[in-house]
Amino acid sequence: MKRLISALWMMWLLASGTAWAQAFPPNEAGVTMGHWHLNSRDVEANKKIFVAMGGTAIKNGNFEIVRFPGVIVFLNQAAGAPPASGGTVGSVVNHVGFIVPNVAESVARWKAAGVQVLPGGTGRTDQAFVVTPDDLRIEILEDKNQALPIQHHHIHFNVPESAIPEIQAWYAKFFGAKPGMRGTNKAADIPGANLSFSRADMPQVTTKGRVLDHIGFDVKNLEAFCKQLEAAGIKLDRPYTKNAQTGTALAFIYDPWGTYIELNERPNPL
Repeated sequence: MKRLISALWMMWLLASGTAWAQAFPPNEAGVTMGHWHLNSRDVEANKKIFVAMGGTAIKNGNFEIVRFPGVIVFLNQAAGAPPASGGTVGSVVNHVGFIVPNVAESVARWKAAGVQVLPGGTGRTDQAFVVTPDDLRIEILEDKNQALPIQHHHIHFNVPESAIPEIQAWYAKFFGAKPGMRGTNKAADIPGANLSFSRADMPQVTTKGRVLDHIGFDVKNLEAFCKQLEAAGIKLDRPYTKNAQTGTALAFIYDPWGTYIELNERPNPL
């Protein structure tokens, strides 16, 4: 199985140098938001949802991708891999989020296209939720000043209350995320994504093997970045691997709370 997954990743890396788009320049640490990787039971059904929400479908080698401003959504599950062990709720990444100029208008359009949308909090008209058939929970928020019809907004982590300052500091230290607040939640910003941190009322499991298997960040000079992580005591779950033909490279790590993270370098993004 590991050999199969590695082969699929190398095929994707071979093609990725000519099929990627990145809208947000990296921060001072060389980091920008990259992708979500989903274990989709029904790729076509999920693709239909994301396209109806405003994404652009792309076929890249063995991967079905839907591209949004700020994030790429990978829909594939490796052949022979077991089904996802659960949705986002219950894992360290509770949900992910998009932002739109007008929630009511977007919801009406999506419902007309067959997307099931849940209402936001009591009395809120600037919030809604989409929950995919695989139980990926997506929060929709409103910014009337936003020019784009939809763009990636946030990744929302649930951790023990005592760990909230620690996770905020960890992403600031290693990914250059700028600490701050989003509403009542401690948060940290990288280009293309707000990382929000809330209290978990019960133990949360790793993202690995769930519907949102991992999140991905694009990194400049990934080899040096990985050496810095290792020097700080962070173990690479998959070592730095470079494709000599394309110049692309990847590595995998876990954060201390169980979020599985892919690190990518793409020297020639479109």
